Amino acid sequence: MSDPLSQHDTQPANRGDMPDEPQLHDLVPFVACTRIFAVFAEQVEGTAEARIPAALPNAPSAVLGVVCMRGRMMTVLDPIAVLSGEMFAWPASLPAVIALRGDEQLALAAQSCRDTITIAAEDIQPASQINDDGFESAVLGIARYGGEEITVLRVDKLFAAAVRRKERRRRRI
Repeated sequence: MSDPLSQHDTQPANRGDMPDEPQLHDLVPFVACTRIFAVFAEQVEGTAEARIPAALPNAPSAVLGVVCMRGRMMTVLDPIAVLSGEMFAWPASLPAVIALRGDEQLALAAQSCRDTITIAAEDIQPASQINDDGFESAVLGIARYGGEEITVLRVDKLFAAAVRRKERRRRRI
C-alpha cells in the first residue's frame, strides 16, 4: 500500500457536499425556587456547596452578598430576583453557588446544581432581547430538555440586570 490513506480514512473530495453538523452547546443547569436555569459550561469557573454570603450594605435585592471561592471574592446573585425583581427566601447558608468566569467576579445562587447537558443551538428558543422596561434581557432563551423548560441566561447581562432594578427604585433629584 503506497497510498498513505487507507480506504477507511479517505477524506471527502468536496466538503460542501457534507450536511451541516448541528452546533452543540454544553449547559450547566441549576435549580432556584421552582425554576430551572442554565448557563453555558464554558462560562462556569466552578461550583461550591454550603456558602454563607457576607451581606453588602445598600445592595440591590438581587445581590445576596459575597463569598470566597477559589481565593476570589465573588458577588452572589439571586437569579429569580435578577429576572423578576421578586426575592426568593434563601437560607443563610446557600445550598449551592455557581462561580462564573469573567472580570465581574459573579456567582449565582442555586438550590442544586445538575450534571452538564448538551443541546443543539437550534433547541434554544430565543427570548426577546429587550425587557418590558426597555433594557436588555439577561435571558438568552428557553430550552427544553428531558421534558423540562430551562431558562438559559446571558452571563454578560446578569450584573446590569441586577443593578438596574435598584437604579429604577432610587429616588431621582
